[in-house]
Amino acid sequence: MSLHPSFKIGGTGIQTKRNVLKRYERIDILKKQKKWKDGDSILGLPKTKYEQ
Repeated sequence: MSLHPSFKIGGTGIQTKRNVLKRYERIDILKKQKKWKDGDSILGLPKTKYEQ
């Protein structure tokens, strides 16, 4: 059985905008916006938009 083309590894698969960020990515965005500083809790982070 062959794989569907959308499951290809690398840059040949479907390129879509991600709508879910990892926690460290959200913290990086909040640091750029000066809404998070070292020592703040990593739980209950506010929602952030994906910046590309």
